[in-house]
Amino acid sequence: MSTVLSEPKVPAGVKLPIYMDNHATTQLDPRVLEAMLPYFTNKFGNAASRNHSFGWEAEKAVDLAREQIAKLIGATAKEIIFTSGATESNNLAIKGIGEMYRERGNHIITQVTEHKAVLDTCKRMEKLGYRVTYLPVNADGLIEMDDLKRAIDNKTILVTIMFANNEIGVIQPIAEIGKLCHEKGILFHTDAVQAVGKVPVDVNTMNIDVLSLSGHKIYGPKGVGALYVRRRNPRVQIAAQMDGGGHERGMRSGTLNVPGIVGLGAACEISRLEMDAEAAKLKTMRDRLKEKLESNLDFIHVNGSMEHHLPGNLNMSFIHVEGESLLMGINDIAVSSGSACTSATLEPSYVLKALGLGDDVAHSSIRFGLGRFNSQAEVDYVADKVVDVVQKLRELSPLYEMAKEGIDLTKVQWQAH
Repeated sequence: MSTVLSEPKVPAGVKLPIYMDNHATTQLDPRVLEAMLPYFTNKFGNAASRNHSFGWEAEKAVDLAREQIAKLIGATAKEIIFTSGATESNNLAIKGIGEMYRERGNHIITQVTEHKAVLDTCKRMEKLGYRVTYLPVNADGLIEMDDLKRAIDNKTILVTIMFANNEIGVIQPIAEIGKLCHEKGILFHTDAVQAVGKVPVDVNTMNIDVLSLSGHKIYGPKGVGALYVRRRNPRVQIAAQMDGGGHERGMRSGTLNVPGIVGLGAACEISRLEMDAEAAKLKTMRDRLKEKLESNLDFIHVNGSMEHHLPGNLNMSFIHVEGESLLMGINDIAVSSGSACTSATLEPSYVLKALGLGDDVAHSSIRFGLGRFNSQAEVDYVADKVVDVVQKLRELSPLYEMAKEGIDLTKVQWQAH
């Protein structure tokens, strides 16, 4: 006889729906909004207008933001180039370096689990006659350094490997990759969107030459990002992909989004000051969520190395449960499913497939992204709700019953009627 499970009660102080999709975007921190507001109203100058106080005021605000961003990643203010976000930063880095160093070679190395902003840019480079090597990853989501060493040849000009993965939260051996690239005289770019502000990033000790970051992943505004471009040892040159007034050291023309830039700077400053305490809090909540799920459900597993991992990320597969049904069952919680990040498609995520997961397991995966504004009470409610829905769905699943009885489902011969 099946037990009828009661719905988890909503604890006091918890407001539904609960947001746990902080890898997709984050809520604007009220302190960031406060810093931005004057630049929408009375401080409306163009940072490139050098003839009057309105322009100087805007330029001063932009310079401060450059300092704040640079400080967070161990760079200097002059090495920060403003963009509309990380997608533009990745495009500018890869296309701009490819174009600038074409005489030296035409080989780029990346990995199969990169964000589409890097993969699709690399595909474009292939159309332009560049060779791209896509490194595989292990079952834990990490690349093998030996694969990278073997891939490098005398035509390699750029290695682009993301710092932390947006789906599974796995952190690559960035310092090791940077060291190898510098020994070989190859430029190293990293898409650090998910890492900056969450874990320590230092462009010098890690030998990073070019780094992409974005405002809306660190409680800043959407539509603003930056590209760090190293100025010495080596001096990196990037061909502009957008022409105009020669703004941003000639690398990215266009009137600067002053309110957005002020917000990005403020968000970086808050992250720098609060990162250690915030990471500890997120890790505690993430581990509590993981432990509650693991102690109440069988046939579940974590995707990606937990040893090299973002503090707020938990990507879990709930085997013998259909991901879409699970999402519908927990519709008062905002999370992402193991269907592709561009969730208009029902394709299983290419990141999870690269770890060697079958389609069915990839489809049953949920990405929990904990953030600054989540509470322990929310974590407990989410854990209870997920356990409740998974148990209800499995009661309807003959596959789960068979698996529990020890039947190897891969060996079953299904008969068509």
